[in-house]
Amino acid sequence: MTAGESHGRALIGVLQGLPAGLEVNIDFINHQLWRRQQGYGRGGRMKIETDRVEILSGVRHGRTLGSPVALMVENKDFVNWQEVMAVEPRQIRDEKRARRVTRPRPGHADLAGGLKYNTHDLRDILERSSARETTMRVAIGALAKLLLKEFGIEIASHVTMLGAIPAEPIHDASWEEIKAISEADDSPLRCIDKEAEARMIALIDEAKKAGDTLGGIFEVVAHNVPPGLGSHTHWELKLDGRLAQAIMSIQAVKAVEIGAGTMVSRLPGSKIHDCVGYNHQLRRFTRASNRAGGIEGGMSNGEDIRVRGHLKPISTLRRPLESVDINTKEPLEAAFERSDITAVGAAGVIGEAVVAWVLADAMVEKFGGDSLGEMKRNFEGYLEQLKNY
Repeated sequence: MTAGESHGRALIGVLQGLPAGLEVNIDFINHQLWRRQQGYGRGGRMKIETDRVEILSGVRHGRTLGSPVALMVENKDFVNWQEVMAVEPRQIRDEKRARRVTRPRPGHADLAGGLKYNTHDLRDILERSSARETTMRVAIGALAKLLLKEFGIEIASHVTMLGAIPAEPIHDASWEEIKAISEADDSPLRCIDKEAEARMIALIDEAKKAGDTLGGIFEVVAHNVPPGLGSHTHWELKLDGRLAQAIMSIQAVKAVEIGAGTMVSRLPGSKIHDCVGYNHQLRRFTRASNRAGGIEGGMSNGEDIRVRGHLKPISTLRRPLESVDINTKEPLEAAFERSDITAVGAAGVIGEAVVAWVLADAMVEKFGGDSLGEMKRNFEGYLEQLKNY
């Protein structure tokens, strides 16, 4: 669970279910938070915040206790918003100081939230609906990544399209390529095709001059995932459904693909399904391809899990779209809050975090254990079962 507003005092997260004995590397968590803030086309907020996590509970002497872990990331910008975001009752008569929002931004939660919660200051909605909330999801996802690493599972992401560049999204990049670009701290957009990346940067510059925004596609890949996570028995246990919901919950994501994605509706079965083989030396089943994206029947099948998120252009434009004042009902330009030109690369890092949480949850679900040692024993017994199948 997460809590906190974009310009409030802090973001809070609580994670329950981590086994006792997991080594917690705060530097690793902070590096994931840093990765989320990078990327060409990000806005001014990234220059204000230097996100650092503080662990409030659930960890002692660098290891988890098995109790809930509470995290906090301070909002540095809160110093400029203390009156506007005060917890105590306030009557701010100066409209400029009050920063009330009455002109909903098309594409945002502003109007739908205002109608739902019957508020005439849409700041009540936009402060929580802001993508700033994903900061804590990345921190929690970093803890999930640390757990998955103990079982040899790694997660990485890359940008496969930005705007309409390249003309077709990058498909079938190898795990090695994706891992390398995902970990390259100096990559402006985490795209493996450098020629395409240069054109993406030029397109971002054009959009900035025009006061416009851009969307794109990111792909998250989970490597070395064992078969059998998730279940076919109930709809809410299906791993692909859980991953799709997690990716779709990221602000601005409007479509999710797993494996071949939308191509499955265009091609015959002979060109979609992955033929099964067996490696006698490794004593494991193999696939000639991975169009299923590592999931069949709601369960991981042992291949890399590949999931893509399609990000719409950021809804806050420097050249505002047409809107209406919710009080006067008069046509006006939409409100403007600080905004990015694009955040596709950052969305990939957030995608890694939510995929890590879903997979870690599925691992705890299957292998249980109050301590990391107990969970590892259960896991190793399962691997032996697979070899003897």
